[in-house]
Amino acid sequence: MTAPTTPTDEELVRRISAGEEEAFVVLYRRRQGALYRFAWQMSGSAAIAEEVTQEVFLALMREARRYDPRRGTVAAYLYGVARNHVLRRLDREAVFVPLAEESVEAPDDPHRDAGRQETVEAVRRAVLSLPAGYREAVVLCDLHEMSYEEAAAALGCAVGTVRSRLHRGRALLGAKLRPVAAGSLV
Repeated sequence: MTAPTTPTDEELVRRISAGEEEAFVVLYRRRQGALYRFAWQMSGSAAIAEEVTQEVFLALMREARRYDPRRGTVAAYLYGVARNHVLRRLDREAVFVPLAEESVEAPDDPHRDAGRQETVEAVRRAVLSLPAGYREAVVLCDLHEMSYEEAAAALGCAVGTVRSRLHRGRALLGAKLRPVAAGSLV
């Protein structure tokens, strides 16, 4: 007896476009967390991240037939949809929510973890302060470990554009975080 194989994302999207509810549930459980983190890292807001994640999956239910495997992976497609929703929300609201207001979780030992928490918050603020194009490349490639090709498909641009944005985004992050790193050595 052979074990059942895990369906690919592409197979699940085909089944979703045929109206299969269980396929949607499987894909949602598989991709929801990463899409939420992406939206949160791009916006700095848990509320925006929740709404964007919901909007991405609602769009997938309505328009699963729009996915074209020749243009990239399902993950890249979903990140692209999430990116568009995040950018629209940020344009509409024209503000970033400070991360200090939305603590992810409190440290177990405040004395031991205080320096680490400060560093994490400094990195989050630095990422959020990057121009959108650079922030997208850094979040997708460095935080979500997408290949250049997957990131290019999600962003709707050339691989070379992703590479240059990533290079420039990393340089800007380094410049922003240099004072933080120097302060931690004191």
